[in-house]
Amino acid sequence: MPEKLPTESSAFHFVFGLKPQNEPLHLMHYLCLRSCRHVHPGSKIHLHYRHLPHGPWWDRIAAELILHQVDEQTPGFDPTRYQDTREGRFIASAGLDYAHEADFIRLRALVDHGGIYADMDTFFVRPYPRTLYQHDCVLGEESPMRDPQTGIQRPSLCNAVIIARPGAKFLSDWLSNAIDTFDGTWSRHSCQAASLLWSRTPASLHVVPWWWFYGFPANRQGITQLFEEDAPLPEGLCSIHLWAHLWWRADRTDFSAFHEGLLNETHIRSAKTTYAKLASQFLEPS
Repeated sequence: MPEKLPTESSAFHFVFGLKPQNEPLHLMHYLCLRSCRHVHPGSKIHLHYRHLPHGPWWDRIAAELILHQVDEQTPGFDPTRYQDTREGRFIASAGLDYAHEADFIRLRALVDHGGIYADMDTFFVRPYPRTLYQHDCVLGEESPMRDPQTGIQRPSLCNAVIIARPGAKFLSDWLSNAIDTFDGTWSRHSCQAASLLWSRTPASLHVVPWWWFYGFPANRQGITQLFEEDAPLPEGLCSIHLWAHLWWRADRTDFSAFHEGLLNETHIRSAKTTYAKLASQFLEPS
């Protein structure tokens, strides 16, 4: 059996600031890093960035981070491929290409160094079970993805939280596959590729139920439960994924009328909602 990696000495990796930072670091991102620090005391927190964040919330957390500036071009990420598909052209025009570049950065960081990767719209609630660190690679499931060509729903794995040992074979194979299959569509090279690879080499990956890493589903009901209701936490939940890309902009209301402008310090301190009640403990007294 592989040597157990203690939770206290595990390293966390985040990717942020791939585009110029025209706005100060948002409170949600601060609470991601702050909750990670408190829930996993003693862990090293690595931030991989291109453009350094700034602002009052950044000033409160920056000294606790290990900073790594990434290159202007990320190996394997080819933005010209967005022109190959209608979906890719939409993603590029919407400015969401940073998410794909982060896909490649996270895999390479974990292959090289190991540890835990998490998206910056993660909120940490409880430590990940120590037994997970016995595996070479761990992912959480997500809702099935519909194949755009066949219309058939296929199992899917989410890459918003990844636990891995350095050089994990599953991640090395996934990175090679991502370089070959990236075509600008949202998840062919990431979540769908991971699911296909898992079906071929099931022993190389340990998969946990989706609510352990993500808590609430990426739909209107899940976002309502997070930001408008006081919902019970699923048993076994360790972290919550906030699915920020679905509600961040005020002009996007197909999932929620909630948006980043409403998620401020006043809201966190006063709202009696699932996320606000959990997050308020990480704000200093006013």
